[in-house]
Amino acid sequence: MLEYLFLLKCLLFWGRIVDKNTQTKLEAAAFRRLLNHLQKNTDVQNIDLMILADFCRNCLAKWYMAEAVEQGIEMDYEQAREFIYGMPYNEWKDKFQTEATPEQLAAYERKQQGQL
Repeated sequence: MLEYLFLLKCLLFWGRIVDKNTQTKLEAAAFRRLLNHLQKNTDVQNIDLMILADFCRNCLAKWYMAEAVEQGIEMDYEQAREFIYGMPYNEWKDKFQTEATPEQLAAYERKQQGQL
C-alpha cells in the first residue's frame, strides 16, 4: 500500500511540473536511448529479453508499426524491424543472433506458463 501511495504521489508531482509536450519529448528521448542501448548491446539476445522482461526487439517493432499505422503512416513489419534493429533484420540475425540454448528455451517455456 505504501508503494502505491508513493507512486501516486510521484505521478501527481510529475503532472504538475511537466506539460504534455515536454512529457512526449522526454518519452521519445528515453525511447531513442533504449533503441541505442539495444543496438549497441547485440550480445543481449531476444530470448533473454523475453524471459526477463516479457518483450524483445521484435515486440518493439510490432508496437512501433502499430503506432505508425494508427497515425496513418504506411509501414510494414520489416520496415519497423529495420528501424528497431538499426539494420535489416536478416542482417542482424546473421551477425548477432545465437541459437537458443536448451536452458533458455526451458526458461522461456516456464515464463509462458507463469512459472517464472
